[in-house]
Amino acid sequence: MRIAVAGLAIESSAYATHRAGYRDFTVLTADEVRERYAFLAPGTPLGDAARWIGVFYARSIPGGRVERAVYDDFKARIVEGLRAAGPVDGLYLDVHGAMSVEGMDDAEGDLVTAVRAVIPPGALVSAPLDLHGNVSEVFARAVELPTCYRLAPHEDAWETRERAARNLVDVLGDRLAGGSRTVHRAWIPVPILLPGEKTSTRVEPARSLYGLLPSAEAKDGVTDASIWIGYAWADEPRCHATVLVTGDDPAVVAAEAEALAARLWDVREEFGFVGPAGTLAEGVARALRSPGKPYLVSDSGDNPGAGGSGDVSSTLGRLLRVPELTGPGAPVTYVASVFDAAAIDVLFAAGIGAEVAVTVGADRVEVRGILAGRYTGDPDAGRIAVIRAGGLHAVVTEFRKAYHATSDFAAIGLDPAAADIIVTKIGYLEPTLYDLARGGQNWTLALTPGPVDQDLERLGHHRINRPMFPFDAFAERPDLTARML
Repeated sequence: MRIAVAGLAIESSAYATHRAGYRDFTVLTADEVRERYAFLAPGTPLGDAARWIGVFYARSIPGGRVERAVYDDFKARIVEGLRAAGPVDGLYLDVHGAMSVEGMDDAEGDLVTAVRAVIPPGALVSAPLDLHGNVSEVFARAVELPTCYRLAPHEDAWETRERAARNLVDVLGDRLAGGSRTVHRAWIPVPILLPGEKTSTRVEPARSLYGLLPSAEAKDGVTDASIWIGYAWADEPRCHATVLVTGDDPAVVAAEAEALAARLWDVREEFGFVGPAGTLAEGVARALRSPGKPYLVSDSGDNPGAGGSGDVSSTLGRLLRVPELTGPGAPVTYVASVFDAAAIDVLFAAGIGAEVAVTVGADRVEVRGILAGRYTGDPDAGRIAVIRAGGLHAVVTEFRKAYHATSDFAAIGLDPAAADIIVTKIGYLEPTLYDLARGGQNWTLALTPGPVDQDLERLGHHRINRPMFPFDAFAERPDLTARML
């Protein structure tokens, strides 16, 4: 088998001021692409099952829309790379599913349409996606073997990527051995749009809902069963939940898809925040009186891990006005992070221990304090400075950076275990922070404003299809009949 490997992945908020350009993406070409996937290494079952041809892969942390010229360039490099690779039996296309591009409504649909035009008509496409992707009918028709993560946080991301490769090898292997295996797809758009922090698989009903997928997939005639909860912070017609089941028995895949879609619809009212939610003030108050340390507060409205710009500084400004955090004997508090290249220039011109005053972020917040640290070499953040004001340590970066792991703090000399309070731009807690917060017990999900605001109605979607839960009431059950592709 000859299988090409390519991809282009980012999660994009329509409400972020940030625009994703070349610097935001890590780019791999040729053998670097194949080498990204350990399960494709020579000597592994999948690695030896086919000749894997690396083409082009670019990935960015979540952010705003991709600049059109950058997208067009990356798409052209994928298309030309596939053309140069010659005839292939399959394509492994690694995408996120919620990429937005300036001037487009369905970026992944556009990308897969372009690659379909250059690979042989009989070639199969397999694609692993984030469960927060938006799967349009255009994309679903062009990809025979899509699959998605089944955990949020996405601790099964690499397992999902391997499953996508295995599905492709299994079906191609049968065909090339003279078998007659076909791939039918049952696609159901479900009119539900919820933020990720209400759909974590750590809690019900998502835990049980996604727990249904392995048993559905185990049915004879089924290859894969997936539920995309969708991406709430884009404003495109394809923004909605999706159920898609693939396999070689059309009756079985249709029945399984309809059963999963019905279950998703039936539990729609049960989705709630993954952890204790509240205002920023409530989160700080809980932190100050909590006997357990450290106490974590999610600045969820500008979470770079979900598409936030990373420069919203209103939370930092409000924290600087809390006397208990900046006065004598204040608890050790880390606030991460705000990016502002101009502020970094000023801070790097000062000496460690100097008194500094600098204005940071989109909300132009003035920070006065002692320059406690300067750091270089972070591939995402660029230069980093830490300003101490009383007990508060404000992290300022040159470029966008998500502080989503304890190692992110340790890399700049801030010991997470030594902190009393940690406020970081995140939604639900990623594993190391979750453990630090004692399984989420010492934590508030602060419902702050920003490009990934948890209050969707506050954002003002106007291009999604209506009616849509929870924006609208439904007089009767929507049509959840499977569309066979």
